[in-house]
Amino acid sequence: MSSHLHAARSLFDADEVRDVLRDTFYATPDATPAPSVIEPKGAPPASLDATGKRRRTPKKAKKADHYEILCISMYVEDLTRLDAKVATLKQGGHRRMTRSALIRLALDKLALDDVPAPSY
Repeated sequence: MSSHLHAARSLFDADEVRDVLRDTFYATPDATPAPSVIEPKGAPPASLDATGKRRRTPKKAKKADHYEILCISMYVEDLTRLDAKVATLKQGGHRRMTRSALIRLALDKLALDDVPAPSY
């Protein structure tokens, strides 16, 4: 086994990796949150710095409740059309126009009666 592979494997304990995946990616909303720091074996506790002095814990930022970050997939052709429309609007004086702003505007203007019936 190469020394790089051995070093990489020694960094990750299988139980720690499984715990992180379970507590972050596969957690249910009511699950206890995972610790924010995984401490290497033999390291001082997360609340102490390297000299043994207690660290200040940063205050958590208040989570915005008026929006959510969303990840969607779009075809490249649709993104090209969207970007072209954003660029045209910016050239026309809408200097703060973004993809998100244009999608929100389109959502407000969409008439459900204009949506074609499904063809399947």
